[in-house]
Amino acid sequence: MTRPAPLAALTRLPLPGRYALLVSGLFLYGLSLRLMLDARVGLAPWEAFHLGVTRHLPLSIGLVSILTGVLIVAFTALRLRERIGPGTVINVLLIGLFLDLLGPLVPDPAGLPARWVQFVLGVALLGFATGTYVAAGLGAGPRDGLVLGLSRQTGWEVARVRTGIELAVLGLGWLLGGLVGWGTLVFALGSGPAMSLGLGLYGLGRGGKREASQRKLGPVPSRRAR
Repeated sequence: MTRPAPLAALTRLPLPGRYALLVSGLFLYGLSLRLMLDARVGLAPWEAFHLGVTRHLPLSIGLVSILTGVLIVAFTALRLRERIGPGTVINVLLIGLFLDLLGPLVPDPAGLPARWVQFVLGVALLGFATGTYVAAGLGAGPRDGLVLGLSRQTGWEVARVRTGIELAVLGLGWLLGGLVGWGTLVFALGSGPAMSLGLGLYGLGRGGKREASQRKLGPVPSRRAR
């Protein structure tokens, strides 16, 4: 039985509308990361790494996110020959910007129950945000491009490459003093289902991972496993 996709019509917006959809999704993504960060119960691997870097350099977490994204995009474009879409560049700049700008506005709960509620809300919102910016179909995020490029170069499955990268990033983040806790485990277990639901709202879910990937990355030559 096909699940309803109440927001599927938004994937067929004209180009200006798709850019608005992209920016909206990235804003929500930045908000979701901020909610999880300020809950202080653990972080996703990349955010743990970004936070760890801020322990050693006088940089905000948003700026570290941007600089990391720039380095990843440069590597994937120059070494892995991955195509960079306009959404990739916007992704690099806006998520980090929103992450910093939302800092003073997002609650910083003191009680543990409230912190967990905020964290779980952040995970759920991340799923919807992912569906929203993927639905714009204007290019992969930098970390997705890295995973896809390495998968193509090594011949390994995307899931295997993503798991390896995120474990390595998580370990490095932990060594740098990033926040790794029970929330990290909850994110690992909950982010996949949340993203699946978010994609499904736009009709990008179970039609296959390939469909969602193509919406995210745009049309590509048949020999490139993106």
